Amino acid sequence: MTEPATIVKCLVWDLDNTLWQGTLLEDGEVTLPAPVEKLIAELDSRGILQSVASKNDHDQAWQRLEALGVAEYFLLPRIGWGPKSDSVREIAAELGFALGTIAFVDDQPAERAEVQFHLPEVRAYTPEQLSGLADLPEFSPPTVTVDAARRRQMYQAGFQRKSAEAEFTGPSEDFLRSLGLVMRIQRATEEELSRVEELTLRTSQMNATGVHYSIAALRALLADPHHEVLVTTLTDRFGPHGAVGLQLLEKHASVWHLKLLATSCRVVSFGAGSVILGWLAGEAARAGGHLIADFRRTERNRMMEVAYRFAGFTGEPCDCRAGLAPPREPGVERLHLLPEPHDPPPTMELHAPRLA
Repeated sequence: MTEPATIVKCLVWDLDNTLWQGTLLEDGEVTLPAPVEKLIAELDSRGILQSVASKNDHDQAWQRLEALGVAEYFLLPRIGWGPKSDSVREIAAELGFALGTIAFVDDQPAERAEVQFHLPEVRAYTPEQLSGLADLPEFSPPTVTVDAARRRQMYQAGFQRKSAEAEFTGPSEDFLRSLGLVMRIQRATEEELSRVEELTLRTSQMNATGVHYSIAALRALLADPHHEVLVTTLTDRFGPHGAVGLQLLEKHASVWHLKLLATSCRVVSFGAGSVILGWLAGEAARAGGHLIADFRRTERNRMMEVAYRFAGFTGEPCDCRAGLAPPREPGVERLHLLPEPHDPPPTMELHAPRLA
C-alpha cells in the first residue's frame, strides 16, 4: 500500500522569475501572474503557511510585495544575499516545523540543488510545476479545520505576542493581564467537529485520557440531550489563539461526568485548564451535582494530572460514582470534586453558557 504523502506545512518562495515575472534589480518593474496570486490565496485557505527566501535587496523586494498586495501572506521572509539553505532552515526552525514538511520553489536549478544538498528532506519544485501544485497530494490536506483556515493570522499574532513579552519588563502576571485575554466556552457546531476531533488526536500533554473520538462519535454526542460537547477558544489583543480546549460532559441528575478534558499546550501558561475546571465546578454546583472527571495516566499527561489535583479533584471514595457505568478504557481513574463556584482569575475574561 502507498503511504499518504506528508502534508506540506510551509511553502518557501523565491521571488525573481518564480513568484513574480522579471528580475527586480534589473528590470525595476515586475508583475504577479494571476494564477500565482490565486495559488497563494488557495494555499493560505488550506492552512499552508508561506514564506520567502530570495537573493534581493530586502527593502525594495518587500515594498514590491506590498505593492502587489500579497506581502501579508508571507511569514518570516528571508530576503538578502546568504545561502538559501540557511534561509529555509531558519524559517523552519522559527516555525517549529520539521524540514520534511517544508517545500521550496525556485526557477534556478543551482539554488534548488543547493537547498536539497544541505536539506535533503525539503521538497523542491520548479515554477513550471506551479500550475498543478494545488492538486498534488502533499498540498491537499484531507480536512481543513476552522483553525487551519486562519492559521496564518494565528501565527502572525503569536509572533507579535512573543515580541511583546520579550520587551515587557514587569512580572509575568502583569503581562498576562495586559493581553486582555478572553476565553469563550461554547457548544460545538457541526463545522467545528473536524477541529474537535483533531484536539483529541493531537493533544497529548494536556489530555486527561488520551482517548480519540471520531467525528461520527462526536456527532452522536452532539445529538444526545444528556451530553455536552464544548469547545474553548481564546483571543487577546494580538489576535486569536483558535480552539484551545475540548470538554465532553455527560449530565445526570446528581452527577456531572467529565469524560474528556483536553487543552492545547500553547495555552498552559495562561492557566486555561484551571479556568475551565473552575467554570465546570461552578456550573455543577449551581445544578446541585457532584463533578466527576475521568483521568488515565499516560507517559505525557503528567501536567494534566497536576491541573486536576491543583483544582481539588481527589480519587478518594465517593458514593456519587455509584450510578455511572464502568469505564470502557482500561486504566481510567474517576476523580471527584465537591464543587464550589469559581470565578476566572483577574487575568482572564470568561464567556460561557449556563449548563444547569
